[in-house]
Amino acid sequence: MLAGLVVAALIVTGAWPLAAQGDKPIRIGFGMALTGGLAANGKAALLAMQIWAKDVNDKGGLLGRPVELVHYDDQTKPANVPAIYTKLIEVDQVDFVVSGYGTNLIVPALPVVMERELVFMGLFGLAANEKFNYPYYFGIAPIGPKPRTDWSRGFFDIAKTHKLKTIAMIGADAEFARNAQSGARENAKAYGLNIVYDKTYPPGTADFSPVVRAIKALNPDILCVASYPPGSVGITRAAHEVGLEPQLFGGGMVGLQYAAFLTKLGPMLNGIVNYDFWVPEPTLKFPGVDAFLTKYQAQAESVGVDPLGHYLPPWAYANLQVLQQAIEATKSIDQKMVGDYIRNNEFDTIVGKVRFGDNGEWNTTRTLMVQYQNIADSEVKQFFGPGKRIVLYPEDWKSGELIFPYAEAKP
Repeated sequence: MLAGLVVAALIVTGAWPLAAQGDKPIRIGFGMALTGGLAANGKAALLAMQIWAKDVNDKGGLLGRPVELVHYDDQTKPANVPAIYTKLIEVDQVDFVVSGYGTNLIVPALPVVMERELVFMGLFGLAANEKFNYPYYFGIAPIGPKPRTDWSRGFFDIAKTHKLKTIAMIGADAEFARNAQSGARENAKAYGLNIVYDKTYPPGTADFSPVVRAIKALNPDILCVASYPPGSVGITRAAHEVGLEPQLFGGGMVGLQYAAFLTKLGPMLNGIVNYDFWVPEPTLKFPGVDAFLTKYQAQAESVGVDPLGHYLPPWAYANLQVLQQAIEATKSIDQKMVGDYIRNNEFDTIVGKVRFGDNGEWNTTRTLMVQYQNIADSEVKQFFGPGKRIVLYPEDWKSGELIFPYAEAKP
């Protein structure tokens, strides 16, 4: 079943001679998108995980044993995932499995993991465990206990503050975006908004001008978008081309968090209010995050990944920190002991304190809503520091004020 897959080499991270350890390594296996549509994200996540493994091994390993990462390229194809995890468990006999990046590649791994009652750390899944309710799934994304609605709750809280009344919604016809748009629809109804447009578009859509013109004709107060990177770029550009100016614009646009898209769009981003998980604002300076980013950014160019590393890499590192702390606390690699510990305890990570709820999601939401402000050009250097992605929500992490309406922040 694995014929044709690009198989990544077994990685033994750190310069620790295995023969000198007396115990075999603790092996952690996963699939990761190293080719295909999510390859840029997958490679960035992999680098972060390699940095974690080296950090652990440099300090003596886990339970006195070195750590090995065993990974295969899932090619961003959900159909490849079950076979990869079957091989990791049955052939490679890894001690733990963690997920690849994103909802579409987490969900197909879950049945394989559940059958064997293994702990499964999920990297950026949106409601990935909703259908399964698997007790040993834990998602490292600060979305919250009700992921569909928590994802966009901050966006709608901002809309409520400004007493907006009508909303248009557009999203990609794919699992993540459908989940995000479903939650936005629930929020819109709960907040008493009148939905004047609610449609999906095929993931391969290249020209968004007709869609945006149709939305402009309805003149909604709000445009809420649930998109993957191509759609995020296409909708932003089309909005500028046709002069679309809702009072609030953004929501769940994947891709705008990365240097490649920040620089591609530059000042066109000004005024958009969008989700994020970590940005270099002073309110989010958690212990260890700067040290991690220094290591990541020093290697990013040579590996050919996102030079900022703000969006996904800290979370890929923190995902393994949670697993590490549970193994160390229980002094065990027993799946049930480790899983029960993760469910019942709080963890200190480079993305802050983490505690999971009964469904494996964060017990409280910390999905950020940030506004792009004062972006002057397409130079990447402006995004390394604060002042370009202002945190508006949640209140505890707020770093600045909303420029409202959207048109006031445009170039």
